Amino acid sequence: MSFYGKAQHLFSGQIDKAHWHENVYLSVIEDYRKISGVYPEQIIAKVTADSLGYFQFTGNQLENEHRIYRIHVDNCIENEQDANHFSGHCDDSKEIVFIAKHNDTINFPFSFNKQMFCDVKSDNEQANAFIKIDSLKEDMRFAFGEFRSEANRKLNNKKWFKTLQDYGKQLNEPIAELYIYAFLSERSNSVHSYYLEDLKNNNYYDDLLTRLEARYPNSPYTKQYRSELTSDEYILSNTSDNSNFNWTYLLYLLLAISILGNLWFWLKLKANKSQFNKTTKEQLTNQEQKILDLLLNDNTNKEIAERLFVSLSTVKTHINNIYRKLNVQSRNEAKSLFNK
Repeated sequence: MSFYGKAQHLFSGQIDKAHWHENVYLSVIEDYRKISGVYPEQIIAKVTADSLGYFQFTGNQLENEHRIYRIHVDNCIENEQDANHFSGHCDDSKEIVFIAKHNDTINFPFSFNKQMFCDVKSDNEQANAFIKIDSLKEDMRFAFGEFRSEANRKLNNKKWFKTLQDYGKQLNEPIAELYIYAFLSERSNSVHSYYLEDLKNNNYYDDLLTRLEARYPNSPYTKQYRSELTSDEYILSNTSDNSNFNWTYLLYLLLAISILGNLWFWLKLKANKSQFNKTTKEQLTNQEQKILDLLLNDNTNKEIAERLFVSLSTVKTHINNIYRKLNVQSRNEAKSLFNK
């Protein structure tokens, strides 16, 4: 993710500190298959809620284009989070997923029954698209569960595919449509077989690619969707043309795509970290940057003063300024910010 926006974003809300730890995390989601969950590599900021549970994320490091973001809280012990979140799953967590860009102001208030992250208040209409889609998905699950017959399943497959796809188009936000696509095409989903049949005859999927390429030509979402769609269409075409298709070749192809995809994401994350460090340090003066580098290398205040030929009180003043600009409270938080 590149950080080049100049406008300030502001995401604020309140958590119930009686039930949750005080840390609140902001993540950017560049893989729409990982929309829900807790993934340490996606976290871009952490703040501490105040005594009443209020928190806010602000700055100018977000993209000018829409991206998918997640705010979450959990009750994992911080020094064990990497182990607990390795699978992207945390039993004791609460999250909200939304669409935003670099200058959005969004508030996540308590609902009337004091439930967290159940509402989104923003001038950006796209921000709460995921909440609207989740509501529609719940209606779909209810319809499927009302009568568990094969006839009811077939009728609902056709009805809800079209309902969800039409609703996605009405949102006028291709990224939100990807949330619907990811749900309908998920291989573990009971409607996946219908998705494959729908892919054979429905132009919707190619139209979605066209909309993505027009709105977000260079985004990771577009590249991921194009790759997945090509792969699924390839499977269908070869299944139709040759029932004796050698699946070994397909497995090799998918393996190669997976390796290349992982390599791309790794390089992207590495570039993101380098750009993040550079952009963050640009907030500091030259002297503060020197002190931060020494601090990150575990030099004591006394050692820093000796290295830079300044007084110990001057070093302490600079360190306090660094903490304030980086929105951290300690050396460990500063190290975590640059080593996440």
